[in-house]
Amino acid sequence: MRHRERHRSSRVGWLRAAVLGADDGILSTASLLVGVAAAGAPRAQVFVAGVAGLVAGAMSMAAGEYVSVSSQADAEEADLARERRELATDRTGERAELARIYVARGLKPGLAQQVADQLMAHDALGAHARDELGISERQRARPVQAALASAAAFSAGAAMPLVAMMLAPASLLAAVVTTTSLVFLAILGWLAARAGAARPLVGALRVTIWGALAMAVTYAAGALFGAVV
Repeated sequence: MRHRERHRSSRVGWLRAAVLGADDGILSTASLLVGVAAAGAPRAQVFVAGVAGLVAGAMSMAAGEYVSVSSQADAEEADLARERRELATDRTGERAELARIYVARGLKPGLAQQVADQLMAHDALGAHARDELGISERQRARPVQAALASAAAFSAGAAMPLVAMMLAPASLLAAVVTTTSLVFLAILGWLAARAGAARPLVGALRVTIWGALAMAVTYAAGALFGAVV
């Protein structure tokens, strides 16, 4: 029977963007709603502020991810272009460099040279990208994918406290949004940890504690400035 292994590292690109987007969507929108509500604004104004925060946040996350991951992709492409030039001008030196990498990893010099020769014959650039630069096809930077995942996740996360706000009684708006958002954050942290094969309880506690702190500070700021204005 064929031996199958399931690794989670191939998920790191989209998982990071999706978790960051959803976490930011829940936390920033909930904090915004709680802060505006604490300032004494009516439900309609709180809702408008939340929708504006959702749209602006989703676009900001998409733009930020695209720019950030594009910079990573540019750096990777520059390294690959340099390797192409070196392979074209000094293939012998590049073969020796690859063999030294394998020797450093524990192969005997003769075997390391054989491995380098065979990999260079099969895919020279791929071998150097993987073993010299640490660039693999599974983990290549993908700006569009990261931007879309981040924006979609932010929108989904931001919609949760907005729905909770619309269903909550006016007198309990801040309390309901805070409580439900902390529950959403805990679930998100749990699921993200499970997807990455990490400890679910730690992941849940991490985002919940920071979420509670952020909403508490925003509530205090809203109450303070609401009283002043």
